[in-house]
Amino acid sequence: MADAAIQPTGEETSWFRGPVRGEAVGKLGRVAAANLLRSHQTIPAVTHHDRAPVGALEEFRRSLRDEAEERGTKLTGLAFHVKILARALEDFPLFNTALSADGTTLWYREYCDIGLAVDTPQGLLVPVIRDADRKGVWEIASEILSLSAQAREGRLPLTAMGQASMTISNLGGIGGRAFSPIVNPPEVAILGITRSEVAPVWDGECFQPVEMVPLDLTYDHRVINGADAARFLRHYCGLVEDPLSALTAAPAR
Repeated sequence: MADAAIQPTGEETSWFRGPVRGEAVGKLGRVAAANLLRSHQTIPAVTHHDRAPVGALEEFRRSLRDEAEERGTKLTGLAFHVKILARALEDFPLFNTALSADGTTLWYREYCDIGLAVDTPQGLLVPVIRDADRKGVWEIASEILSLSAQAREGRLPLTAMGQASMTISNLGGIGGRAFSPIVNPPEVAILGITRSEVAPVWDGECFQPVEMVPLDLTYDHRVINGADAARFLRHYCGLVEDPLSALTAAPAR
């Protein structure tokens, strides 16, 4: 039964044929819903799908397991994706912009902060790895663990959220083959990642089993066109295929 204080009213009374239970939506859920609705109403969003061979990245990550244990941290694939995205944003600065509310000014960020969508009991939170382009993968891995724990425990400070260059929504630990993540304004794009799987890939002579990671790039079509998105995601896939090229010294600013 619905709580005594929360009963269907108005049109809601025609929605149900029997008992229901009413539960108040928390403040965080109301804010998230308002932001998602604003994004949907104001951004002409398009999603571009691609996939990248992830075998070299995973092999390199496995080679670092002993070092990760010595450091007392966990080196996840997500840490590499943060670093790779930071490098891709350096190479494609259009994706590290914000469009003014009146559409007359395109602001180019001179920093690179990567947001990470985290599923928590309180709802979706997006902690941010600040200056991801200037940090090594070990530092990023440590920050991911710390920020994710704070988010799930409800003690993530407001200073650890907001003002990201671009966000990653990673569903690889849950499953799925593709989805269309929603852009978090004033960002102009968001990267979705789902679970990698072995797929047959033609090498010119026969099919080879290759571990592939699906990637989903949703972008603001007012700023980014389809060719931009395709080139950006192809470049990203190339960095995933050759992860060492994304782990070179951080750029000077």
